[in-house]
Amino acid sequence: MKQFHRVVIYSVLVLFAVYFLLPLIVMLFSSFKDLGEIRSGNLIMPPESPTIEPWIKAWGEACTGLNCDGVKSYFINSFLITVPAVFLASAIGAINGYILAKWRFRGSEVFFAFMLLGCFIPFQAVLLPMAQTLGFLGLANSLPGLILVHTIYGVPFTTLFYRNYYVGIPTELISAAKLDGAGFFQTFYKIVLPISTPIIIVTVIWEFTNIWNDFLFGVIYSGPTSQPITVALNNLVNTSTGVKEYNVDMAAAMIAALPTIIVYIVSGKYFLRGLVAGAVKG
Repeated sequence: MKQFHRVVIYSVLVLFAVYFLLPLIVMLFSSFKDLGEIRSGNLIMPPESPTIEPWIKAWGEACTGLNCDGVKSYFINSFLITVPAVFLASAIGAINGYILAKWRFRGSEVFFAFMLLGCFIPFQAVLLPMAQTLGFLGLANSLPGLILVHTIYGVPFTTLFYRNYYVGIPTELISAAKLDGAGFFQTFYKIVLPISTPIIIVTVIWEFTNIWNDFLFGVIYSGPTSQPITVALNNLVNTSTGVKEYNVDMAAAMIAALPTIIVYIVSGKYFLRGLVAGAVKG
């Protein structure tokens, strides 16, 4: 009976996994088909004569509005935005979490509560104030402006992650470092940071995915030369110069999705481990 229950459970899990992955499978298969096979074939069937032409065209030849140079430059823009924003938001969040967990001050809990409000403020509520701020700083329609926006919006989340993780670190460890003469940053770099790998992985995955997949901030605060891949993908899908090339659209969508997929594959096993760290005290 126990074996039967296990078979049923795994069968249901496999069924849900296939159902969840079906859109990705359709995208992947369609990106390697020519238009004739897409029109006449079954979407969920693998390509009969695989071709990489849709990928080549999506990368360097497809039209995204008036520009027909593919998504290459936008893909690079997304990296130029995402990598610095992830680093800055994670670094600031780590310091904030360290202070709020182990170097508490009068009113620190109130400060933390107000910072958490940033996790629940919808994007639409900050569009106009952020636009005014970027204009005042001279960063409107630029890559540094988008980096600043994503860093600011990411800090509340990263602070929450790091603070909850650092609460689980024994306070005696920090006290011992203080007795040995270690200061604030020395304790952080020599003791706390080396044992923070799980939560760093969680934060990087979370921030990378959110920033890379963002469309709203990208379409509003970017200029013609600073648009991220999500904006280019939208422009590509909505641009028509004759026959609609669904295979090129699917290839572009796969190109846009590849970095986040790779991040999850490489470091996904640490995600859940770090996410629940600090959830139970003891």
